[in-house]
Formats: sequence, structure tokens, C-alpha cells
Amino acid sequence: MDSGYVDPVCKPPDAACEQAGPAREPSMCHAREVLQRVGDKWSVFVIDLLGQGTMRFGELHRSIDGITSRMLTVTLRGLERDGIVSRTIHPVIPPRVDYELTAMGRTLLDTIGRLVSWTDSHLPEIDAARAAYDARHPRQ
Repeated sequence: MDSGYVDPVCKPPDAACEQAGPAREPSMCHAREVLQRVGDKWSVFVIDLLGQGTMRFGELHRSIDGITSRMLTVTLRGLERDGIVSRTIHPVIPPRVDYELTAMGRTLLDTIGRLVSWTDSHLPEIDAARAAYDARHPRQ
């Protein structure tokens, strides 16, 4: 299972980052790191939800079926580190923490929204394809 954590030091698992040359190496490694973050299934849900407005941790947790508190924490920290989500701590008792998309994070909404819409509109076809595949490849 993907933990949502992206190592800040690029350790290339394939030849794309191992190729020499200042123009290719850093951009490939860096792009992979960013795509791992925004393409992670939990990040997609968080970005989509925060597109509706500011939310607290508990609201996000209740709205994302199947995510653990730990995974939501890891996801939010990663998105905050990448400048996609901002975290505001209000000095009240008990403390209140709000999460919202940054201006840069909001630029992802169209893309994420289209991905979520595509998924929703193709679920019956995906389910049928999975059933057909599973029938051809029974588990042992």
C-alpha cells in the first residue's frame, strides 16, 4: 500500500533518472516526486474535497471512506509541504486547525475534477471489465 510519503531525495528506480545530463536528470526526478504526490489516491480525494472550501481534519476524515487518521495526516503533510494545501492553526481552546487549498492547489481542481468525474461515469464499465478479467484469470 502506498503510504503517501515521497522521499525528498530522488533515488532513481529506473534508467530515466540515471541518464547523465543536467537538463534531464533533475526534472525527471522532481516531476516523478510531484506526480506521486498529486496522483496518490488519497491526495486526489483530499484535493477534490478541499475544492469545496476550507475543512477541518475531522470533516475530511469523515468524508473520505476508508482512509485512516494516520494516512490522512501523512497526505495532508505532504500536500502542505508541496504548497498545495495550507494549514491554519487558530489560537483557541481546544485548538482548531483548518485546511484549504492554496492558489496553486486550486489550479489542480479542473484536472482532479475531470478525473473524479471520469471515474464516476465509467464505474459500470470498469466493474464489467474486472469481472470479465477475473473470470478469465481465476485466483488460486
